[in-house]
Amino acid sequence: METVTADSPRNVLVRFAPMIYGPTLLFAIGEGAVIPLIPVIADRLGADVALAALVAAALVVGQLCGNIPAGWAVARFGERITMGVAGIVVLGGLIGIVFAASLAVFAAAVFLIGFCAAAFALARHSFMTTRVPLRFRARALSMLGGTFRAGMFVGPFISAALLGIFGDETASIVFFAVCQIAVILLVFLGPDPEKAVPVRATAGSRARSDAADDSGEPVTSAIPVHPRAGVFRTMWRFRGVLARLGLAAASLSAVRSARQVVLPLWGVSLGLDAGTIAVVVGVSGAIDFALFYASGQVMDRFGRLWAALPAMILMGAGFIALSFTHDLGSAAMWYAMFAAVLGVGNGLSSGILLTLGADIAPPTEPAAFLGSWRTLTDAGGAVAPLIVSALTAVASLSVGVGAMGAIAVLGAIGFIRWVPRYVPRTR
Repeated sequence: METVTADSPRNVLVRFAPMIYGPTLLFAIGEGAVIPLIPVIADRLGADVALAALVAAALVVGQLCGNIPAGWAVARFGERITMGVAGIVVLGGLIGIVFAASLAVFAAAVFLIGFCAAAFALARHSFMTTRVPLRFRARALSMLGGTFRAGMFVGPFISAALLGIFGDETASIVFFAVCQIAVILLVFLGPDPEKAVPVRATAGSRARSDAADDSGEPVTSAIPVHPRAGVFRTMWRFRGVLARLGLAAASLSAVRSARQVVLPLWGVSLGLDAGTIAVVVGVSGAIDFALFYASGQVMDRFGRLWAALPAMILMGAGFIALSFTHDLGSAAMWYAMFAAVLGVGNGLSSGILLTLGADIAPPTEPAAFLGSWRTLTDAGGAVAPLIVSALTAVASLSVGVGAMGAIAVLGAIGFIRWVPRYVPRTR
């Protein structure tokens, strides 16, 4: 058992609770309560099924568009101000949702919430990158990812309860607003995280000169000091690692996102009832959630590749094998089994994208780099459902599912090639 010192994982995680984990849980619960209602409200405003899906996608598009501006804001104003202002603007988006008289206003409000969610998430990521000791960075970031997953898991149940009591979607939106007010109070009135936890120089962080950005060699001398660079200059400076390890990370994000789309669609295509599909998806999600801290333990003790590679192999094999079972007599049994396999793979990948981003970010001013990193990974997650949809329309759902398995295999190869180069072991 790990000795509990002032700098032990337990003490640091407890110290981060009111600054990072508490606001994250509240934000995720509120967002999780509202997300299932977006298509319902869009339908009430006159959208057909396709247009309602497009409006729901505005949340993801907003998050994708918000990453780079969020990197600039965190670098310019700091994590606390960015998180607080984002929380206030989310309240404006919720007011827009409640009083939207047209589909365009409603879609704009949903986009604004996604945009602010990106700023909120990047501020937390940047804070953890510069302040968590390297030896338990993965556990701290896996806990962050697990806190978010817990909120997104609980939120829809709270929304269902509120709908049962009040019979109106406004109750869930007001609940999200109450969560946001609590977040804002925690951020502005709680202990200042930027003062309570000092920036530390972590042994595994990278800051290379412009000429050596893509060398991939461990930094063994003093860390060079660069003047503050803009977001786009940072993207150019780190173009090598973003184009290599960043694309592998985007493939992981794509596979994760595809799982959320494929499992319900596969159940529908098999003719299963909604209750059965919900149980299968719920069990897969429960397995996923149960493993989030184990992923951090593996990465801290054995290295990042030991979590990334099994996760990608399991999800790739699960998708490929599932694609061959649609017309079998026991298709429902295989569906349940491979849904569990995908849950295990996804659980083992918890915190990997956050941790890899923190590992390769410049140690003193990571926000601009993390904006680019998160844009890549979010883009992978946004594109995956489109790939599945397009291949299903052109060929079949089995082909779309198999293609996601192939992407997972390619991503695993990318991790094998680039993780040892850009994230060398330092323990």
